[in-house]
Amino acid sequence: MPKQFVIEAIMLAIYGELMAPSQPVEYYIPASTIYELDEFYHSPEPIMPIPADDQHVRKIMKEMIQFFSDPFNRKRMEKGLIAPWSIVPFSFPNGVTLNVVKVDDNAMWGELFDPVETQLLLTSMRFEIPLITDQTDYQDRILEYVVPVQFYDVDDFEFALEQGISLDELREP
Repeated sequence: MPKQFVIEAIMLAIYGELMAPSQPVEYYIPASTIYELDEFYHSPEPIMPIPADDQHVRKIMKEMIQFFSDPFNRKRMEKGLIAPWSIVPFSFPNGVTLNVVKVDDNAMWGELFDPVETQLLLTSMRFEIPLITDQTDYQDRILEYVVPVQFYDVDDFEFALEQGISLDELREP
């Protein structure tokens, strides 16, 4: 059975190794983060500090935008993402599946988390699967406000994939 994680689309563009895991993996991606790719791509702000890396990430983002804009894929998402928590899967090589999820932000945490962060948390809670992130301030807020989700820093992805910590282990006193 593939390991499952919640992640935002931009992370897959920045961290290409996530699309070449050592074993099968399913990523749950809130649809809003796919639509957000276009904003990042056209932003004049650098995404990466090194210009060559920035160009590479933007190239990957453009490919992702084109993939999800393809008429067949776009139509699949339009027809499949109608009800909240509906999922449209996309299979890729290397045992990777992207499950695009329709998540409605319910403003559960108000000013503590932005809408995308909230959608990531809600997806993690709904499917009881860990979140992958690279934002330490986000991780700190999850801990500070005792949000009931499991998360891994992107640097710990291989550990999460190969061994990880189960929810049962986390719940034990």
